[in-house]
Amino acid sequence: MDLDFLPPNPPKKRLCTVKVQYVMPGDTLSTEQDFLRGHGTYVGDSKLTATVSGVVEKVNKLISVKPLRARYQGEVGDVVVGRIVEVGQKKWKVDVNSRQDASLELSAINLPGGVQRRRTYTDERNMRSFFVENDLISAEVQQFYSAGGMALHTRNLKYGKLVNGQFVAVPPALIKRTKQAFVTLPCDVDLILGNNGYIWISQHIPEELTPEDAVEHQKKEVTFETRQRICRVRNAIVTLATMFIAIYPATIMDTYEESEEHNLQPQDMLKPNKMELITVRAGGRKKKE
Repeated sequence: MDLDFLPPNPPKKRLCTVKVQYVMPGDTLSTEQDFLRGHGTYVGDSKLTATVSGVVEKVNKLISVKPLRARYQGEVGDVVVGRIVEVGQKKWKVDVNSRQDASLELSAINLPGGVQRRRTYTDERNMRSFFVENDLISAEVQQFYSAGGMALHTRNLKYGKLVNGQFVAVPPALIKRTKQAFVTLPCDVDLILGNNGYIWISQHIPEELTPEDAVEHQKKEVTFETRQRICRVRNAIVTLATMFIAIYPATIMDTYEESEEHNLQPQDMLKPNKMELITVRAGGRKKKE
């Protein structure tokens, strides 16, 4: 099976075994009659069969298969991290790891100072003063179009342009849905866990700062100690993705702390033999849950 986020040469002896059922198209999922058919399955000859390759998910009687390499499909209200790919007429096109680029309308962003007014021709001419190509942003899914595209908005002050941080891309299937996408880890590092598999890691911004002061704080030079912590968090996330373990604050901190307990430098965390060592606790957490 060609999985580009699995370790290239995994050791035969595993320190931690997470029970995950992988299936291929045509595999039988259940022969019982009281199941409910979910995504990635079909019913034929009184049995439930997989239509895609992926991981089996069971919620009570509902059985579905989550594709390993599927694009982000999204739901209204999802927090996403995206990259501006085009500046158009009254809108930006944003890469959100979906089948189509998302759309961010000029009317759906915050103006400087949080001013509430109609957008003018001057605003349209100055669109590049807000976002330009390759800018990273955080946003929320507002709605879906009939053609399948999605519309974003950044009207809340917590959304907007992202600077002075580290960007990480992982399979969307590994991002566990939680109530909070904006998280401050105990190691004093801020995370934006985009439901689309794009993650932003940055230095902590004190909550008591005003939006204007927070923007200025983001532009400050990041200290060496903070860079080390950001790198360790980043490599913890990459390790979890490589080992195909769900990514959320608890598993990130499990991996982060285990790397410190084994006195590993951030760059050593990505060695294949060390990945298994530092994900024992995170892998065992799935069993308990």
